[in-house]
Amino acid sequence: MSGPAGRTPGLFSRRDRAVIAAASISMLLVQMDWFALNLMLPVIARDFGTPTTDLQWLVSGYMLTLGALMIVGGRAADLYGRRRVIVCGLTGFAVVSVVCSLAQNTAWLTAGRVVQGMTAALIFPVTVAVVTSHFRDDRQGRAVGTVLAFSAVGTALGPFVGGAFAEHVSWRAVFLLNVPFCAAAALLMLRCVKETRDEGAARGMDLPGAVTLAGGLTAAVLAVDQGAHWGWGSAATVGCFVAGALLLCLFVYVERRTAEPLIDLSLLRNRPFVTVTAAGTVSNIVYCLVAVLSALYLQQARGLSPFNSGLVFLALSAGAGSASFWSGHLARRRRPEVLMAVGLVLSGAGLFALTWADPLALYTAVFAVVGVGLGLGWALTNVATQSYVSAGRLAAASGLVLTSLVLWGAVAVAVAATVLEALSGSAAGAASDGSAIEGVLRAAAVLAVAGAGLLVPLIRSHGGSPTADPVPNEVETTPGAAR
Repeated sequence: MSGPAGRTPGLFSRRDRAVIAAASISMLLVQMDWFALNLMLPVIARDFGTPTTDLQWLVSGYMLTLGALMIVGGRAADLYGRRRVIVCGLTGFAVVSVVCSLAQNTAWLTAGRVVQGMTAALIFPVTVAVVTSHFRDDRQGRAVGTVLAFSAVGTALGPFVGGAFAEHVSWRAVFLLNVPFCAAAALLMLRCVKETRDEGAARGMDLPGAVTLAGGLTAAVLAVDQGAHWGWGSAATVGCFVAGALLLCLFVYVERRTAEPLIDLSLLRNRPFVTVTAAGTVSNIVYCLVAVLSALYLQQARGLSPFNSGLVFLALSAGAGSASFWSGHLARRRRPEVLMAVGLVLSGAGLFALTWADPLALYTAVFAVVGVGLGLGWALTNVATQSYVSAGRLAAASGLVLTSLVLWGAVAVAVAATVLEALSGSAAGAASDGSAIEGVLRAAAVLAVAGAGLLVPLIRSHGGSPTADPVPNEVETTPGAAR
């Protein structure tokens, strides 16, 4: 499509750059906030006088609400306007960030993080959609690529910013740092982005599906997290397990009968799609475990300061970001499934080596290798899955993949905290028990290799060369395109 009169083809106008900047800041904000928190957990635990492993709900609670409401946020944007929804999300994210910075106890902070996940669900799946609806010509790919590059920058900067602020300023200041980012992005959205919506979008929102999914997973995760404290046979633990199972069954019932389901369950009958989604979910589970447990290990087992831990974490982020950047180029030469399997094996081998790497320089180098493997596994999941579904179901498939990645990552963090406490024998000392953390990371390494094994039959049946069809358009395989 030709651009506006007076614009040189292929170049961005001032308004175009403002749209890209608004989307880039939004994506950077969400990524940086999540990765910054991991390095702050030990500091927050010391301030509140609580075991660090008890703070896993700051991570898993955020991810549960984000994962359960992500598709709802994307659908709301299509129905009511993408600019309106993302500005509401940015405003809410800023307000809740201030609330989190004022937290006086862990319950207050955890509740704030859960609500923050809800507001992030109005930002994360809509950001790229804002860009793709603005650029309807050959500049779309470059615009989306720029936004995703800032997402990678947020991933890389998050641990460093979290460690630096936690050590030299305050962990509360990290939450306040979100406010100017939100204000800048919202102002640019209001001034430079035209309102767009999908006039053909279905009118249903499937809030019952979102509520039953989030409620069921929360109840199950709560039972796993508190089972050791309440007693595994106690009424509270059994009640949470039963409530979780009933709510998840109700979720399946609702999804099968609603006209516009939150998740297209019929995709679960597509075996290649399910296989690749499972392998990608494994990769993201391992990433979440590495991000949380390594933050505890570096600070509380090895005694590094938050700032120095953030510097080490740059290696993981740089490895993952580089792999994500090059994954699209590599997928033109080899099948995405092959590259995912290589990434999972590489991350598994790297994790094994990481648990025996004593010199900090060696640890940092191996950390980068782990990041490369996990980056390949995560980035190529959407590319690989979308080659197994029809063109009319790409959005539904992408939404299911992203929901699986985020929700199972949240569950894994909760389970890991419980296992860590059991291995250590003490909730208070679990976060500083280096051998227990290494044991959980070795289990994660085995899981990564098992994830690669899931892909072997699929690779054998299709061969290792690229698919005959071109790799799906980049816009369709990015998180923001799921709606």
